[in-house]
Amino acid sequence: MSQTAAAARRSDSPPATKATATNSDITIVIPEVENRLERRLTLVITILPFLAVVIAIPVFWNRGIGVLDLSLFLAFYVFSGMGVTIGFHRYFTHRSFKAKPWVRAALAVAGSFSVQGSIIKWVADHRRHHAFSDQPGDPHSPHLAEAEGFKGVVTGLWHAHIGWFFDTDMTNIKKYAPDLIKDKVINRISRLTPLWIILSFTLPALIGLAVTRTVSGMLTALLWGSLVRIFFLHHITWSINSICHFFGKRTFEVADQSTNNLPMALLSFGEGWHNNHHAFPTSAVHGFEKGQLDPSGFAITLMERLGLVYDVKRPSAQDLAEKRRQKAAA
Repeated sequence: MSQTAAAARRSDSPPATKATATNSDITIVIPEVENRLERRLTLVITILPFLAVVIAIPVFWNRGIGVLDLSLFLAFYVFSGMGVTIGFHRYFTHRSFKAKPWVRAALAVAGSFSVQGSIIKWVADHRRHHAFSDQPGDPHSPHLAEAEGFKGVVTGLWHAHIGWFFDTDMTNIKKYAPDLIKDKVINRISRLTPLWIILSFTLPALIGLAVTRTVSGMLTALLWGSLVRIFFLHHITWSINSICHFFGKRTFEVADQSTNNLPMALLSFGEGWHNNHHAFPTSAVHGFEKGQLDPSGFAITLMERLGLVYDVKRPSAQDLAEKRRQKAAA
Protein backbone atom coordinates (compact mmCIF):
# COMPACT_ATOMS: atom_id res chain seq x y z
CA MET A 1 0.00 0.00 0.00
CA SER A 2 1.09 3.60 -0.44
CA GLN A 3 2.44 5.68 2.39
CA THR A 4 -0.80 7.69 2.30
CA ALA A 5 -2.88 4.54 2.57
CA ALA A 6 -0.65 3.26 5.35
CA ALA A 7 -1.16 6.46 7.28
CA ALA A 8 -4.90 6.14 6.85
CA ARG A 9 -4.79 2.67 8.40
CA ARG A 10 -3.35 4.01 11.62
CA SER A 11 -5.80 4.74 14.36
CA ASP A 12 -3.53 7.32 15.92
CA SER A 13 -1.20 10.01 14.66
CA PRO A 14 2.51 9.99 15.51
CA PRO A 15 3.54 12.45 18.19
CA ALA A 16 5.06 15.76 17.20
CA THR A 17 8.42 14.54 18.45
CA LYS A 18 8.42 11.57 16.07
CA ALA A 19 11.81 11.29 14.37
CA THR A 20 12.21 12.17 10.71
CA ALA A 21 14.60 10.15 8.58
CA THR A 22 17.68 12.01 7.39
CA ASN A 23 20.66 11.11 5.26
CA SER A 24 22.67 10.49 8.42
CA ASP A 25 20.31 7.65 9.41
CA ILE A 26 21.04 5.66 6.26
CA THR A 27 24.42 5.40 4.65
CA ILE A 28 26.23 3.25 2.13
CA VAL A 29 29.12 2.09 4.28
CA ILE A 30 30.16 -0.90 2.17
CA PRO A 31 31.80 -0.69 -1.29
CA GLU A 32 29.52 -1.98 -4.06
CA VAL A 33 31.53 -5.18 -4.60
CA GLU A 34 31.40 -6.04 -0.89
CA ASN A 35 27.75 -5.01 -0.77
CA ARG A 36 26.88 -7.44 -3.56
CA LEU A 37 28.88 -10.19 -1.83
CA GLU A 38 27.11 -9.58 1.49
CA ARG A 39 23.69 -9.73 -0.19
CA ARG A 40 24.59 -12.96 -1.97
CA LEU A 41 25.84 -14.53 1.25
CA THR A 42 22.62 -13.43 2.95
CA LEU A 43 20.66 -15.08 0.16
CA VAL A 44 22.62 -18.33 0.55
CA ILE A 45 22.21 -18.37 4.34
CA THR A 46 18.48 -17.74 3.87
CA ILE A 47 17.86 -20.31 1.12
CA LEU A 48 20.06 -23.14 2.42
CA PRO A 49 18.03 -23.80 5.62
CA PHE A 50 14.82 -23.54 3.54
CA LEU A 51 16.09 -26.21 1.12
CA ALA A 52 16.99 -28.38 4.12
CA VAL A 53 13.38 -28.21 5.32
CA VAL A 54 12.14 -29.13 1.82
CA ILE A 55 14.47 -32.13 1.80
CA ALA A 56 13.65 -33.16 5.39
CA ILE A 57 9.89 -33.44 4.80
CA PRO A 58 9.90 -36.32 2.26
CA VAL A 59 13.00 -38.03 3.66
CA PHE A 60 11.66 -38.22 7.21
CA TRP A 61 7.93 -38.40 6.46
CA ASN A 62 7.51 -41.98 7.73
CA ARG A 63 10.56 -42.08 9.99
CA GLY A 64 10.04 -39.15 12.30
CA ILE A 65 12.88 -37.41 14.12
CA GLY A 66 15.24 -39.16 16.53
CA VAL A 67 15.66 -38.21 20.17
CA LEU A 68 19.19 -36.89 19.63
CA ASP A 69 18.19 -34.78 16.62
CA LEU A 70 15.14 -33.39 18.42
CA SER A 71 17.24 -32.59 21.48
CA LEU A 72 19.81 -30.77 19.36
CA PHE A 73 17.08 -28.85 17.54
CA LEU A 74 15.45 -27.71 20.79
CA ALA A 75 18.70 -26.99 22.65
CA PHE A 76 20.22 -24.84 19.91
CA TYR A 77 16.84 -23.22 19.15
CA VAL A 78 16.48 -22.09 22.76
CA PHE A 79 20.17 -21.09 23.06
CA SER A 80 20.30 -19.01 19.89
CA GLY A 81 16.68 -17.83 20.09
CA MET A 82 16.98 -16.48 23.61
CA GLY A 83 20.35 -15.08 22.66
CA VAL A 84 18.38 -12.86 20.28
CA THR A 85 15.35 -12.10 22.46
CA ILE A 86 17.13 -11.61 25.78
CA GLY A 87 20.55 -10.59 24.49
CA PHE A 88 20.38 -8.75 21.16
CA HIS A 89 16.91 -7.30 21.76
CA ARG A 90 16.01 -6.67 25.37
CA TYR A 91 19.53 -6.15 26.71
CA PHE A 92 21.80 -4.72 24.03
CA THR A 93 19.18 -2.78 22.07
CA HIS A 94 16.93 -1.49 24.85
CA ARG A 95 19.11 -1.80 27.96
CA SER A 96 16.20 -3.24 29.92
CA PHE A 97 18.53 -4.65 32.58
CA LYS A 98 22.18 -4.73 33.57
CA ALA A 99 24.33 -7.85 33.58
CA LYS A 100 27.65 -9.16 34.83
CA PRO A 101 30.46 -8.97 32.23
CA TRP A 102 30.56 -12.69 31.49
CA VAL A 103 26.77 -12.78 31.12
CA ARG A 104 26.94 -9.89 28.62
CA ALA A 105 29.53 -11.78 26.57
CA ALA A 106 27.54 -15.03 26.72
CA LEU A 107 24.36 -13.30 25.54
CA ALA A 108 26.24 -11.69 22.65
CA VAL A 109 27.68 -15.03 21.53
CA ALA A 110 24.35 -16.85 21.94
CA GLY A 111 22.57 -14.26 19.80
CA SER A 112 25.29 -14.54 17.18
CA PHE A 113 24.47 -18.26 16.85
CA SER A 114 21.11 -17.20 15.35
CA VAL A 115 22.91 -16.39 12.06
CA GLN A 116 21.17 -13.01 11.82
CA GLY A 117 24.29 -10.93 11.27
CA SER A 118 26.61 -9.16 13.65
CA ILE A 119 25.32 -7.95 16.99
CA ILE A 120 26.23 -4.33 16.27
CA LYS A 121 24.38 -4.25 12.95
CA TRP A 122 21.38 -6.08 14.47
CA VAL A 123 21.12 -3.57 17.31
CA ALA A 124 21.58 -0.56 15.01
CA ASP A 125 18.82 -1.79 12.67
CA HIS A 126 16.43 -2.38 15.55
CA ARG A 127 17.07 0.98 17.20
CA ARG A 128 16.42 2.63 13.84
CA HIS A 129 13.18 0.63 13.59
CA HIS A 130 11.99 2.08 16.89
CA ALA A 131 13.04 5.59 15.88
CA PHE A 132 10.85 5.48 12.75
CA SER A 133 8.40 2.65 13.47
CA ASP A 134 6.04 2.29 10.47
CA GLN A 135 7.25 5.65 9.15
CA PRO A 136 9.69 6.45 6.31
CA GLY A 137 13.10 5.51 7.67
CA ASP A 138 11.91 2.27 9.31
CA PRO A 139 14.09 -0.45 7.72
CA HIS A 140 11.41 -3.15 7.85
CA SER A 141 7.90 -1.75 8.11
CA PRO A 142 5.18 -3.62 6.14
CA HIS A 143 3.23 -0.37 5.73
CA LEU A 144 5.46 1.61 3.39
CA ALA A 145 4.98 -0.17 0.05
CA GLU A 146 4.27 2.13 -2.89
CA ALA A 147 1.71 -0.22 -4.48
CA GLU A 148 -1.97 -0.09 -3.56
CA GLY A 149 -4.44 -2.78 -2.49
CA PHE A 150 -3.58 -6.47 -2.29
CA LYS A 151 -0.30 -6.02 -4.13
CA GLY A 152 0.73 -3.36 -1.63
CA VAL A 153 -0.11 -5.64 1.32
CA VAL A 154 1.89 -8.55 -0.12
CA THR A 155 4.79 -6.32 -1.13
CA GLY A 156 4.87 -4.69 2.31
CA LEU A 157 4.77 -8.00 4.18
CA TRP A 158 7.50 -9.44 1.96
CA HIS A 159 9.72 -6.42 2.52
CA ALA A 160 9.19 -6.50 6.30
CA HIS A 161 9.78 -10.24 6.48
CA ILE A 162 12.90 -10.67 4.39
CA GLY A 163 13.11 -8.21 1.51
CA TRP A 164 14.73 -5.48 3.58
CA PHE A 165 17.86 -7.65 3.96
CA PHE A 166 18.65 -7.04 0.31
CA ASP A 167 18.30 -3.25 0.34
CA THR A 168 21.46 -1.41 -0.67
CA ASP A 169 21.07 1.21 2.04
CA MET A 170 22.69 0.37 5.36
CA THR A 171 21.79 1.65 8.80
CA ASN A 172 24.36 4.10 10.12
CA ILE A 173 25.80 2.01 12.95
CA LYS A 174 27.94 4.91 14.20
CA LYS A 175 24.74 6.82 14.91
CA TYR A 176 22.59 3.99 16.26
CA ALA A 177 25.11 1.78 18.10
CA PRO A 178 28.01 4.00 19.23
CA ASP A 179 27.98 2.38 22.68
CA LEU A 180 28.62 -1.07 21.23
CA ILE A 181 31.28 0.19 18.84
CA LYS A 182 33.18 1.59 21.84
CA ASP A 183 32.73 -1.62 23.87
CA LYS A 184 35.93 -3.61 23.23
CA VAL A 185 34.46 -7.00 24.21
CA ILE A 186 31.25 -6.64 22.22
CA ASN A 187 33.12 -5.13 19.27
CA ARG A 188 35.41 -8.15 19.20
CA ILE A 189 32.48 -10.57 19.41
CA SER A 190 30.83 -8.67 16.56
CA ARG A 191 33.96 -8.92 14.40
CA LEU A 192 34.02 -12.68 15.05
CA THR A 193 30.52 -13.13 13.57
CA PRO A 194 31.79 -15.48 10.79
CA LEU A 195 33.22 -17.79 13.48
CA TRP A 196 29.91 -17.93 15.39
CA ILE A 197 28.06 -18.68 12.13
CA ILE A 198 30.44 -21.54 11.33
CA LEU A 199 30.05 -22.95 14.84
CA SER A 200 26.27 -22.59 14.66
CA PHE A 201 26.24 -24.76 11.54
CA THR A 202 28.87 -27.29 12.60
CA LEU A 203 28.53 -27.84 16.36
CA PRO A 204 25.29 -29.88 16.17
CA ALA A 205 26.86 -32.07 13.47
CA LEU A 206 29.99 -32.61 15.55
CA ILE A 207 27.87 -33.53 18.58
CA GLY A 208 25.86 -35.95 16.42
CA LEU A 209 29.09 -37.54 15.18
CA ALA A 210 30.52 -37.80 18.71
CA VAL A 211 27.38 -39.41 20.13
CA THR A 212 26.47 -41.80 17.29
CA ARG A 213 29.94 -42.31 15.79
CA THR A 214 28.29 -42.56 12.39
CA VAL A 215 28.22 -40.34 9.32
CA SER A 216 24.44 -40.68 9.12
CA GLY A 217 24.14 -39.49 12.73
CA MET A 218 26.31 -36.51 11.88
CA LEU A 219 24.22 -35.65 8.80
CA THR A 220 20.85 -35.86 10.55
CA ALA A 221 22.22 -33.74 13.42
CA LEU A 222 23.38 -31.18 10.83
CA LEU A 223 19.97 -31.24 9.19
CA TRP A 224 17.85 -30.79 12.33
CA GLY A 225 20.20 -29.11 14.80
CA SER A 226 21.60 -26.65 12.27
CA LEU A 227 19.71 -26.14 9.02
CA VAL A 228 16.09 -26.76 10.04
CA ARG A 229 16.64 -24.97 13.36
CA ILE A 230 18.10 -21.90 11.65
CA PHE A 231 15.24 -21.88 9.13
CA PHE A 232 12.59 -21.81 11.85
CA LEU A 233 14.44 -19.29 13.98
CA HIS A 234 14.94 -16.95 11.02
CA HIS A 235 11.31 -16.95 10.00
CA ILE A 236 9.95 -16.66 13.53
CA THR A 237 12.21 -13.66 14.16
CA TRP A 238 11.31 -12.04 10.84
CA SER A 239 7.62 -12.65 11.49
CA ILE A 240 7.80 -10.21 14.39
CA ASN A 241 8.72 -7.54 11.81
CA SER A 242 5.96 -8.50 9.40
CA ILE A 243 3.07 -10.33 11.08
CA CYS A 244 3.30 -8.44 14.38
CA HIS A 245 2.92 -5.12 12.57
CA PHE A 246 -0.11 -6.32 10.62
CA PHE A 247 -2.13 -9.04 12.37
CA GLY A 248 -3.18 -9.24 16.02
CA LYS A 249 -4.63 -7.15 18.84
CA ARG A 250 -3.60 -3.69 19.99
CA THR A 251 -3.79 -3.41 23.76
CA PHE A 252 -2.10 -0.01 23.93
CA GLU A 253 -2.30 3.13 21.84
CA VAL A 254 1.09 3.68 20.21
CA ALA A 255 2.27 5.65 17.18
CA ASP A 256 2.68 2.61 14.93
CA GLN A 257 0.83 -0.56 13.89
CA SER A 258 2.49 -3.02 16.29
CA THR A 259 0.20 -5.82 17.52
CA ASN A 260 0.09 -8.60 20.12
CA ASN A 261 -0.03 -12.02 18.47
CA LEU A 262 -0.41 -15.12 20.64
CA PRO A 263 0.94 -17.78 18.23
CA MET A 264 3.98 -15.64 17.45
CA ALA A 265 4.54 -15.00 21.17
CA LEU A 266 4.59 -18.74 21.89
CA LEU A 267 7.07 -19.44 19.09
CA SER A 268 9.34 -16.45 19.74
CA PHE A 269 9.86 -16.70 23.52
CA GLY A 270 7.48 -13.80 24.19
CA GLU A 271 8.48 -11.39 21.42
CA GLY A 272 5.01 -11.67 19.87
CA TRP A 273 3.61 -9.36 22.58
CA HIS A 274 4.87 -6.69 20.24
CA ASN A 275 2.31 -3.97 20.96
CA ASN A 276 3.19 -4.29 24.65
CA HIS A 277 6.85 -3.91 23.71
CA HIS A 278 6.29 -0.78 21.62
CA ALA A 279 4.26 0.72 24.44
CA PHE A 280 7.09 0.03 26.93
CA PRO A 281 10.25 -0.57 24.82
CA THR A 282 12.68 -0.57 27.76
CA SER A 283 10.73 -3.18 29.73
CA ALA A 284 12.54 -6.49 30.23
CA VAL A 285 9.15 -8.24 30.38
CA HIS A 286 6.76 -8.18 27.42
CA GLY A 287 3.85 -10.25 28.75
CA PHE A 288 1.89 -7.92 31.04
CA GLU A 289 -1.53 -9.57 31.15
CA LYS A 290 -2.62 -12.85 32.71
CA GLY A 291 -1.99 -15.65 30.25
CA GLN A 292 0.58 -13.71 28.22
CA LEU A 293 3.38 -16.25 28.41
CA ASP A 294 6.79 -14.64 28.08
CA PRO A 295 9.60 -17.23 28.39
CA SER A 296 12.28 -14.57 27.84
CA GLY A 297 10.81 -12.48 30.65
CA PHE A 298 10.70 -15.56 32.91
CA ALA A 299 14.35 -16.30 32.11
CA ILE A 300 15.39 -12.71 32.92
CA THR A 301 13.49 -12.91 36.22
CA LEU A 302 15.26 -16.19 37.05
CA MET A 303 18.66 -14.68 36.22
CA GLU A 304 17.75 -11.72 38.42
CA ARG A 305 17.04 -14.02 41.35
CA LEU A 306 20.33 -15.82 40.75
CA GLY A 307 22.19 -12.50 40.83
CA LEU A 308 23.32 -12.72 37.20
CA VAL A 309 21.42 -9.59 36.12
CA TYR A 310 20.14 -6.57 38.04
CA ASP A 311 18.32 -3.23 37.66
CA VAL A 312 15.64 -5.03 35.66
CA LYS A 313 13.14 -2.56 34.21
CA ARG A 314 9.40 -3.27 34.35
CA PRO A 315 6.45 -0.90 33.93
CA SER A 316 4.68 -0.03 37.17
CA ALA A 317 0.97 -0.67 37.74
CA GLN A 318 0.43 3.08 37.35
CA ASP A 319 2.26 3.10 34.01
CA LEU A 320 0.10 0.26 32.70
CA ALA A 321 -3.10 1.88 33.96
CA GLU A 322 -2.23 5.18 32.28
CA LYS A 323 -1.56 3.48 28.94
CA ARG A 324 -4.88 1.63 29.21
CA ARG A 325 -6.66 4.92 29.88
CA GLN A 326 -5.06 6.41 26.78
CA LYS A 327 -6.30 3.46 24.72
CA ALA A 328 -9.83 3.77 26.11
CA ALA A 329 -9.89 7.50 25.39
CA ALA A 330 -8.66 7.12 21.80
